[in-house]
Amino acid sequence: MVEQKTSVSFVCQRCLQPLKLDSTFGKLGEHTLAELSLPIHAAPEVDLESQAGSLDRYIPPFRLTESGNGANGFMLVGDEGETESLSHHMRVTASLFDILSGNSQVDHPLCEECTDALLDLMDQQLKLTEDEWNDYNQFLERLEAEDEDQGIESLEKELADLRAEEQRLLRELATLQEAELATKKAIAEQRAEHERLDGEEERYLREYARHRRDQMLTDDELISLKCQINYAQAQLEKLKKTNVFNATFHIWHSGHFGTINNFRLGRLPSAPVDWSEINAAWGQTALLLTALARKMNLTFQRFRLVPYGNHSYIEVLADERELPLYGSGGFRFLWDRKFDSAMVAFLDCLQQFKEEVEKGDSGFCLPYRMERDKIEDSATGNSYSIRIQFNSEEQWTKALKFLLTNLKWGLAWVSSQFTKDEAESLQH
Repeated sequence: MVEQKTSVSFVCQRCLQPLKLDSTFGKLGEHTLAELSLPIHAAPEVDLESQAGSLDRYIPPFRLTESGNGANGFMLVGDEGETESLSHHMRVTASLFDILSGNSQVDHPLCEECTDALLDLMDQQLKLTEDEWNDYNQFLERLEAEDEDQGIESLEKELADLRAEEQRLLRELATLQEAELATKKAIAEQRAEHERLDGEEERYLREYARHRRDQMLTDDELISLKCQINYAQAQLEKLKKTNVFNATFHIWHSGHFGTINNFRLGRLPSAPVDWSEINAAWGQTALLLTALARKMNLTFQRFRLVPYGNHSYIEVLADERELPLYGSGGFRFLWDRKFDSAMVAFLDCLQQFKEEVEKGDSGFCLPYRMERDKIEDSATGNSYSIRIQFNSEEQWTKALKFLLTNLKWGLAWVSSQFTKDEAESLQH
């Protein structure tokens, strides 16, 4: 049994399926081909690129190029056994498809299904085109129906309105330009003012820093001064509570000796005190009595005390003689009368001080009574001479001790009066 053979020489330009062409495609004459070559103007153009989404694949149009001559071409054997030249058949068919592809934007050949799809697409394009034509035609009819004069007048009116609007906008633009210039000028002035203020701020900050530094230094100095004032006030309070005479002249005793500022006044055979210490003690004693008399505004009669350290003396006002209130060494009994006279004169001055105090304070009384050159112990009734002549060292030392005790009582009374006066002055 002989199988039926199918002649396949072309494929669909869209889906690439093989096509079975009708046998009449190979028998077209030149006259028919010429008629088909005429351009088709009425055919609508199909934008295949815009419809590429609906196409499966775009295949460029098939073009046949012959290789060799016709005698060497392939031969196609038909169903009836007839033979013909494959080259001539292919060339005729390809020419037909070239003509069809040249007169449209669709490449041929196409299968039946692709042809139906293309026809549907072209129908849609035709419908859209007809709708656009109807819209344009209606618009044209409406324009033709309108009065041309009325259209011109409306356009002229609209043009006049637009020109008036243009003039208004130009005037507004000029106003805005003037405002812009004024604004730019104001901005320039504000920038200059800003720069000036920046300079003023910098100068102010410098001055502020300088004044702040001065203030800090002043505050430190003020704190220092306050501390100094507090210290001075504390010292003042301490000094107010301090008795000047007691602080300056400390009268006490050391065994059988009376002392003033730790200087012993007197001497014993068992304790021979150096005469320089005794003279210094007499100098402190003379200075104390002088200070007490000055505090009381007391002027001694007949004598004037001259404190001069360990060489103090007493001046006799009647004959302007000087009596030394210091010894020159050795315990003499006969020839040191000036020193004795000086000590007796000192005792007389102390007696005057006592009497002056008693004038203002009747209750004031010294523990030891003084008379001329003697000091009496009221407890025992014994009297002790302040002279060295015809006297023993023990009695002389005891007389000097009693003298310092009386002087200490006088110092205490003056100190109490001084403290009272200071308190009253502070109250007032």
